[in-house]
This record gives sequence, C-alpha cells and structure tokens, in this order.
Amino acid sequence: MSSVIVAILVFGLIVLIHELGHFLFAKMNGIAVVEFSIGMGPRLVRFKRGETIYSIKALPLGGSCMMLGEDEENPDERAFQNKSIPARMSVIAAGPIFNFILAFFLAVLLVGMNGYDTTYIKEVTENSPAYEAGIRPGDKLLRINGENVSMYRDYILYKLLKPEEKMNLVEFSRMDPSTGNASIQSASVTPQLSEASGKYLIGIIIAPENKKAVSFGELVKYGYMEMEYDVKLTVKSLGMLFTGKASVNDLSGPVGIVVMIDDSVKAGLTVSVVAALMNVISMCILLSANLGVMNLLPIPALDGGRLLFLIIEAIRGKRMDPEKEGLVNLISMAALMALMIFVVFNDISRFT
Repeated sequence: MSSVIVAILVFGLIVLIHELGHFLFAKMNGIAVVEFSIGMGPRLVRFKRGETIYSIKALPLGGSCMMLGEDEENPDERAFQNKSIPARMSVIAAGPIFNFILAFFLAVLLVGMNGYDTTYIKEVTENSPAYEAGIRPGDKLLRINGENVSMYRDYILYKLLKPEEKMNLVEFSRMDPSTGNASIQSASVTPQLSEASGKYLIGIIIAPENKKAVSFGELVKYGYMEMEYDVKLTVKSLGMLFTGKASVNDLSGPVGIVVMIDDSVKAGLTVSVVAALMNVISMCILLSANLGVMNLLPIPALDGGRLLFLIIEAIRGKRMDPEKEGLVNLISMAALMALMIFVVFNDISRFT
C-alpha cells in the first residue's frame, strides 16, 4: 500500500511539473487559463482563483491545463489561438521542457547523495589489441566509436544495445601521476575474435568506481549526464520499438510502473531508508525524462503533434482548419487511449 502512495506521489509530481510549464508560459503570454487540473475523471477537490479553476481528480493519471480558445475559435484577445505562433509554441513546448528540468534537478540531487560511477579500466590483457594500442589499467574510458560512455551505466547500455559492434576507436583519459593532470587520448584498435565467447574483443575489463562530486561544476556536469542517460535510454527504446527490435508487449503502463516502484522501494529498504529514497528519485528521473521525450513525439494529441501543426501553420502562413485539426487530435487521442488500455491489461496479465 505504501508503494502505491509513493507511486501516486511520483506520478503527481511529474504531471504537476509538466502542466505547470504550460500554465506559467500561458500566463506569461497573456493567455487565459480556464482550468488547471491534476488527475483524470471526477473532481475530488475544486476551487477557483481569479479566472482559473484549480482541481484534483480521482484518477492519478495525467492532468490538464485548459486554455481559452485552445481547440476552437474565440474572439477574445486572451484566447490561445489569437496569440502569435512563437507564443503558442513556447506554451506547448514548456510542458516537456519542464519535465527535463525536473529530471535534471533530481539528477543533481541524486549525484549529490550517491556520487557517480565512472568507467575505469581495471585490467588490460597483455599482448591484447588494447594493450598493443597503448591502453593501460587506470585509464578512464570516455567514448567508444564516438559514443559517450564516460559513466558506467552508459557503458552497460552501449554493450546491451550494440553487443556485436566492434570497438574500433576508443577514447580515454589518463592521469599523469607527477602533475595530477589528465590528458585525453584516443586509440585505434583491431578487435580479435574470442574462441571462448565468439565475440570480437579488445582485452579490457571495465570496473565502476564510485566518486563524489568535489565541486558544484562537477555536480552539475554529472547530474546532467545522469539525466541525459535516461533521455537516451528512452529514445533508444523507442527506436527499438519502431524498428521491430521490441514490441508493444514490452511496454509498461501505470500498473507496471507501480510494480517497478514497489520493487525499487523494497530493494532500497533492505539497505536503508536513504537507499529506498534514492531508488525512488532514480525512478522519478527516468519517468520525467520519459514523459518529456514521449510528449515531443510528432503525434497529434501530444505536445509534439501540436508543435508540428504550428510549424505547418508557420510554413503555410495560415492556420489549419480547426475542425479538421480537432478531428485528427480526437482520433489520435482515441488511439492513444486504446493503446493505454492494452498496456494496462498487458501489465495485469504479467504481474498477476
């Protein structure tokens, strides 16, 4: 039960920040906000301040920032559709951007509490391709074939998504023990086929080494990298879905997320309350980054689709027919709801 409450709080925070982005930029651009709500379904709490109704609804999923003249023509100068294209684009983009900002601040908090894991090379097999290329134990791996892997989770993700890719170009940093300064070096490596694993290897073993941020700049740097990892994970997961490497059966909805949060809390509590809190923060970063990316997809009814309509309007020099745009959004919303229902039932079948 406690994990369900934690999940509701996590969902609520992420949705609140998303809708707050829309709300604040609407107000900044002189757009009247009719209702600002968290949740879906019947209202549990409702009060009015000025022109805006604020409400909390029964189902802790989603939320809305309903603006005057958002989906229909309205002669009022404070109507959404009567504002300039840049103003409307800023309002629409603010929701996902605020999710990335939330993910970033939580990532900075997490790095401040837990530090970060670097990719130090623990062992280099003598006479291996890496050894011949000049790579030595103690070097810190930075990039493989141009892709950033300077955090251990980046390295694991790279190996997971590209298990067959050869490490032909390796970039690393090396500390000069006499000066304490680090220099960035690169090495061209020709991997050798391992008879034992059947894979092309270069002869290195990577070991994570936890480090604490020693300055504010380092805290911000690794906080950003933590957030960037979750954005990259979401984008690459979507890529696998669209290319057929993953299916809709692999998607998790609200039920699956609650189960994952529950597992994270329980795993953390076996260590300490602080560990459980850090696990929840980590999940919150992932979900906030996920919502930001998903909402920027150019799909009607999502923020990305609405931005696409505004770009088309800017190119055409006139707005699309409101009725046609509304119909496209309605059909897309129905399709998304159908997908959500499928994912929920899929979650239930998996976790019950």
